[in-house]
Amino acid sequence: MTIKDDFLSINTNGIYCKYGDFYLDPKQPVAKAVISHAHADHAISGNTEVFCTDATAAFMQLRYGKNAANVFNIVGYHQSFTIKGVEVTFVSAGHMLGSAQVLMVYEGVRYLYTGDYKVQSDATCEPIEWVKADVLITESTFADPEVLHPDPVEEIKKLNDIKINVLLGAYGLGKSQRLIQMINEYAPQKKILVHHRIMPINTIYEKLGYSPGKYQIYGRKLMKEQQEYVYIVPPFTFDSYINAKGVKRLFASGWKNLQVNLNDTLYISDHVDWNDILEAVKQVDPEQIWTLHGNGRHLKEHFGNDVFVKILD
Repeated sequence: MTIKDDFLSINTNGIYCKYGDFYLDPKQPVAKAVISHAHADHAISGNTEVFCTDATAAFMQLRYGKNAANVFNIVGYHQSFTIKGVEVTFVSAGHMLGSAQVLMVYEGVRYLYTGDYKVQSDATCEPIEWVKADVLITESTFADPEVLHPDPVEEIKKLNDIKINVLLGAYGLGKSQRLIQMINEYAPQKKILVHHRIMPINTIYEKLGYSPGKYQIYGRKLMKEQQEYVYIVPPFTFDSYINAKGVKRLFASGWKNLQVNLNDTLYISDHVDWNDILEAVKQVDPEQIWTLHGNGRHLKEHFGNDVFVKILD
């Protein structure tokens, strides 16, 4: 069994597997797309045939309507299927509801594409699951020893110290539902208001058995009263409220540059940090690591001659 160096390559359409003639999370519409999760930077519209989980399909259909894909092949976790000789299996990624790592087996070699993944617990999605592979193809968004995510529970508890209404910016899909659940659990006196764009996403979560808990749709009159409201809004709305009065503005993200300022921070990330990637390597136990979406240089330096690291992009 030999690892094929050209098993995956990057072209203008995205990440291509020539042995199965399909793309992983393509950036342009293609004939066959294996989609790891429903965030827009991984799941575009217009593909001819899509392989994904039921939750991913539901979110794509909500966002794109009839343009979501010509054909959806809905596949559950651990249900193997074959595309031109490559056996493909979805394994939970823990990133958001329906997110999947993609295990590809070809000529006896196991290639594991993580997509986006996280190790932290999250009551609004399936937990991460580890499988062994010969090649770990990992996102490296935060693959830097300087980047260590704080405990998300301690971060959300910061809201308990804020007595005025809060305008909380967050991505509508995945992050918002996680925040609703965490606020209900760790800051239960807060009254959660949700932007109308987030409501239909919550409905899908509830249908799939992952209710985030108590919330209500935003009403302008409500926020005029100081009742410890937390109004969760998507990024474009958050930016338009830059001069909002009588509220504390916070943005929930793992990125420093998305925080409101140095003092008003809410570091809640849905990606792996440095230690999480090292844990992934330990659990997957690969012969090689291929990196995507970020900087693989630190991993290359860290593993040296112990594990071969290839930077795909």
